[in-house]
Amino acid sequence: MSKICQLFSGSSGNSIYIGCGKSGILVDAGTSAKRITDALSQREIDIKSISALFLTHEHTDHASALRVLCSRNKIPVYTNAKSFEKLNSMGCLDGVQANVLNEEKSFSFFNVKPFEQSHDSEGCNGFVFTMQDGRRIGICTDTGYITPQAEDALIGCDAVFLESNYERSMLDTGPYPYPLKKRIAGDNGHLSNADCGEFSKALISNGTTRLILSHLSRENNLPEIARQNAVASLCEIGAKQNSDYRLYVSKPVSDEGVISL
Repeated sequence: MSKICQLFSGSSGNSIYIGCGKSGILVDAGTSAKRITDALSQREIDIKSISALFLTHEHTDHASALRVLCSRNKIPVYTNAKSFEKLNSMGCLDGVQANVLNEEKSFSFFNVKPFEQSHDSEGCNGFVFTMQDGRRIGICTDTGYITPQAEDALIGCDAVFLESNYERSMLDTGPYPYPLKKRIAGDNGHLSNADCGEFSKALISNGTTRLILSHLSRENNLPEIARQNAVASLCEIGAKQNSDYRLYVSKPVSDEGVISL
């Protein structure tokens, strides 16, 4: 049985656990190694069961614990070529078994397919993991829009972690300086609640039953607004919450257990 859990989410740090049986992997390590290890332990997951870490991109809120966590626990890292080069030049891969992942690859209990996203980092990938029980899990955060590669990869996934970063009215009237607002709302920024809701329709219409809203902004969004937006969008296609799909909204520090698929 496949299991998933958003451990940390947002600008203060991101990390996702994906497991099947007694084995597991992580996507991103954007807080401290201790906090990630403790979060796993709270869910009765041993850090020694983590066989790989997949990094979406090199920004601090996704990569800050990378070197300590992975060198200490001998966890191999996989990321795109541009993020690899940037992290390596900064010494963030010292002592880490780091690998460039630029195409679909099979591992012992899962297969991973990276896809290109649009973000203002050196490189940025999302992932689709196909587990040994056949479940497909998609990760799509830190992108200004849903790229054609993302759409192609994510349609048909059983569960998707989908960015719902900001509410446009809150961003427009909020305290951020104009250049930052423009960056967030641009094609290389983040996905809005509205764009998240629109793509959610395609996901739920094509078999997704678990939708996890991720990477919410603390300044430009509210969990209930993101939730209501997604539910309202899905109502437009006649999809009913807790019947056709289950919706989760990620907290900066999750207090939820794992979700079984």
